[in-house]
Amino acid sequence: MSTIISITALASISPLGNDSKTIWENYLSENHFFSKKYLDNQESWVAQLDENSQQIVVELQASDIKYKSLDKSVLYAMAASRQAVANAGWDKDAVFGINIGSSRGATELFEDHYKEYLETGKAHTLASPTTTLGNISSWVGHDLQCTGPEISHSITCSTALHSLLNGVAWLRSGMADKFLVGGSEAPLTDFTIGQMRALKIYSHSKEAYPNQALNFDKKLNSMILGEGASVCCLEIGKKENALAFVEGIGYATEILEHNISISAEATCFQKSMKMALQNTNPEEVDAIVMHAPGTKAGDLTEYKAIQKIFGEKLPLLTTNKWKIGHTFGASGILSVELAVLMMQHNQFVGVPFAKAQQQTKPIRKVLVNAVGFGGNAVSVLLSV
Repeated sequence: MSTIISITALASISPLGNDSKTIWENYLSENHFFSKKYLDNQESWVAQLDENSQQIVVELQASDIKYKSLDKSVLYAMAASRQAVANAGWDKDAVFGINIGSSRGATELFEDHYKEYLETGKAHTLASPTTTLGNISSWVGHDLQCTGPEISHSITCSTALHSLLNGVAWLRSGMADKFLVGGSEAPLTDFTIGQMRALKIYSHSKEAYPNQALNFDKKLNSMILGEGASVCCLEIGKKENALAFVEGIGYATEILEHNISISAEATCFQKSMKMALQNTNPEEVDAIVMHAPGTKAGDLTEYKAIQKIFGEKLPLLTTNKWKIGHTFGASGILSVELAVLMMQHNQFVGVPFAKAQQQTKPIRKVLVNAVGFGGNAVSVLLSV
């Protein structure tokens, strides 16, 4: 069985848009995509879907009476998945697995149902089936008429990259030859914002760039939440239509001191990156799309882990969270999307307020990192 894994399609729905041309143009812009929304009884920075993407979701929800009761996280995943499968050229008879996860799942719908229960003492009939964790992949499978395995999971902010790990495992085992993997998140609710504020990590900045991801000297936490979904089509073997190849995968778990802790030099990231690079000279890595959520500890510890692995010859470093915020369970594949776009266009996309970095060679290999509460780190090495 071949160990080569091809990414034959990528699709997303996010504040950057829903087609590769628009997404790339928005990455080249130095603008961020945050707006103010009145949440948690005060104004909050958030990154919402662009207007065109919002319209796609509205039309999708109206296309089938069964879809009217679905949470945004499910609808986002369905919209991205439809596009990915079409881009990959998988026909209606194709047999493929699905693994799409979420950190928070049916966030808005769950909160609405619980509020109704508190007010009336009764739960809505559809409260349970529309808020279960398996809700996302099940509905994507229904929409695509998939006949393969359907899996959902939550591993907090590294959920999407854990989906990719799982897809790779299924493909390399020989139990499938195609897998749709990714993550979806719709976390822009009062309670979720309130939780992030309680952790004292949410941005209340008035700066031009309110999320200061990759500013390693920042004095305040600056995380901002974004919404969206991103999925990719994986196939076993080296395919002619591949956008990129999964060259290495790594994973590790931190030994925790408390619920959200991470060690001073992110031991979990050191282990996951080392595993992903076990067959690759670190000097061959041209860029890293960091997890870097915009928190003081999160950004700096990941940077220190990178220094431990790469020494003085660091690859180019970037992240997309200064632009679209932290999309929790969807963030990993959105980072993969940025990595693939940079390799396709052979152009590094940096962070405008971070230390300037010069691209001196073609971008052929990019490492993507993700980690979540619980210290579940994943690193994926991609190549073209």
